[in-house]
Amino acid sequence: MAAHRILRHATLAGVAVAASLVALGAQAAQQPSPAVGGVVTVAATPTTPPGSYPAPGRVTGAIGTHDPAMVKTPAGGYLVAQTGTGIPLTTSTDRTAFRAAGAAFPNGAPWTTAYTGGSRSLWAPDISYHNGQYYLYYSASTFGSNHSAIFLATSTTGGSGTWTHRGLVIESRTADDFNTIDPNLIVDRAGRWWLNFGSFWSGIRQIALNPATGLRSGSANLLLAGRGGGAIEAPFMARHGSYYYLWVSFDLCCRGADSTYRIMVGRSTSPNGPFVDRTGTALTSGGGTQVLAGHGSVHGPGHQAVLADTDAEVLVYHYYADDGASLLGINLLGYDPAGWPFAY
Repeated sequence: MAAHRILRHATLAGVAVAASLVALGAQAAQQPSPAVGGVVTVAATPTTPPGSYPAPGRVTGAIGTHDPAMVKTPAGGYLVAQTGTGIPLTTSTDRTAFRAAGAAFPNGAPWTTAYTGGSRSLWAPDISYHNGQYYLYYSASTFGSNHSAIFLATSTTGGSGTWTHRGLVIESRTADDFNTIDPNLIVDRAGRWWLNFGSFWSGIRQIALNPATGLRSGSANLLLAGRGGGAIEAPFMARHGSYYYLWVSFDLCCRGADSTYRIMVGRSTSPNGPFVDRTGTALTSGGGTQVLAGHGSVHGPGHQAVLADTDAEVLVYHYYADDGASLLGINLLGYDPAGWPFAY
């Protein structure tokens, strides 16, 4: 189970994007203040989906990535964390040109070795900014195992080597029916903190966090979405209008150009669900509305994140080129008249 993940956990090298990638006009440099609690007011949002899936927007520089998560910095730039040795970091001033910026843990993270078997590769980070500091949730595990853990680190600057280990948030063992990888923090309208996570097994789960510490609060472990043990992972929850949107990835990543990852979404008026897709099918029953899938030379787009910027809501993900390289994908999001998102 979860054999598709073997390549995800390799160290990722930077590669150049194909010249055929088209530019997104809306990705011109913007310098708004970061969101408070993850929500900002964005410019007018399109309501008519394009006739076909869009190509990723033009990006340059250090764009070799896997499982990217992006946050807006107080200075108006962008910081990206991604899977790899010590959690590689990249930065950008304009959401187009990216440069390598070291790793969160350049000297390793020895507290994770009980879960990684000694590997320095850490997976699927989630990065956000709250209370004057960056919060980094990330995963430690080994291939094919649900003996996994999610940890928290914080930093006031987000720079390489500045991250302070704050502790274990949650772990899973082989006897459990869930897998504690792919974390994502959501702060709801009431200021409550929730951590979403999961891959295969029973599916996507949620626990409560203590906002004062960023660590777990209580013992509840709620099921948000599942496919009967099938391929679902990489949750990301975002607020838009009166809804909470739960983004997930279906099917198989990490097979290069043969990857079948695709980006799905459901929504609820509560961060705790129940989440349903456009047809009303519950995400706990395998539901999900497809937003982006492989097309042309874009293979297996997934492990998505959503950034609310002042020009637009931004969909961030990785995909595979024809040669199997894993690259950074960025598109913008619109919402149709029924309130369902689309990429453009």
